[in-house]
Amino acid sequence: MDKLSTHTVTEDEAGIRLDRWFKRHFPAVSHGALQKLMRTGPVRVGGKRAETSTRLEAGQEIRVPPQAVNASAPETKKQRMAQDAVRLKKLILFEDDDIIAINKPAGLAVQGGTGLKENLDDMVASLAQQGHSKPKLVHRLDRDTSGVLLLARNAFAAAKLTEAFRLRDTQKIYWGVTQGVPKPVKGKISAPLYKDGEIMKVAQSDEEDEYAKSATTVYQIVESVIKLAAFVALWPVTGRTHQLRVHMAYLGTPLIGDRLYGNNEPSALPVDEIGKGLHLHARRLILPHPRRGIIDVVAPLPPDMRQTWTWFGFDTNAEPDFSDALK
Repeated sequence: MDKLSTHTVTEDEAGIRLDRWFKRHFPAVSHGALQKLMRTGPVRVGGKRAETSTRLEAGQEIRVPPQAVNASAPETKKQRMAQDAVRLKKLILFEDDDIIAINKPAGLAVQGGTGLKENLDDMVASLAQQGHSKPKLVHRLDRDTSGVLLLARNAFAAAKLTEAFRLRDTQKIYWGVTQGVPKPVKGKISAPLYKDGEIMKVAQSDEEDEYAKSATTVYQIVESVIKLAAFVALWPVTGRTHQLRVHMAYLGTPLIGDRLYGNNEPSALPVDEIGKGLHLHARRLILPHPRRGIIDVVAPLPPDMRQTWTWFGFDTNAEPDFSDALK
């Protein structure tokens, strides 16, 4: 193929930079190669020359030269994408033409950041269907949290799913194990949160409340070991950063393995017998499918948390009932 090709900017691509658009559609084109194409002029946006930093608008036409269309990814990048595809396919819980639901492992960051060698947002390019852009993240999980994470395969699905999360037309059920047993056995925590450096805190004064955002968590104890630990089911009605971790710590019963919000007091927990890491797992996600019916996806516990469930004798098939939680 040696002719110029024309591509139309979709609704979900509106606002992104031109270089990011190229990375989505032509990942084999390096940043340096793209800059050269911009200088020599074959790339056009809306019929005009543009910069790599140009923000795109829905409906704009982008003229792409054959050098970009025919570019081949370096062998190492091809190998990495192949490895990513194999790894991610093992994590898929459900997929169709609109969505992919995966069981994200703890320790894998959802998006890139300083000092991170890999992140899910880059890896999902390996799951792109022929002729389509890579799947899009429609919500987030903390790096140390495992469980159900949803991706949209196309712009229509992304818009519908994003709207469902924005309107809170979803039910996200998390499983966790707390150090100590929360009181009462079930309840609703309404405690606004604000950011203080790298952590989140519950607003305790009028001044702090001014900068805080409302945060509501419904919880219930599923099983417990007297004074030692509890298997809790959690429903974050709102979706603030670190919300469940902060709210459990607010009750005086932080999640086991929480390095940010856990207490440093000596514990009677059998640390050599239970699993390592943060004990928080996005167990179940229920929300409307973009086109039909309801999505209801359940993620099995990861090995470390399964070890803890086994040691305490907790029921891995429990089905907490939140039907009257908000009444």
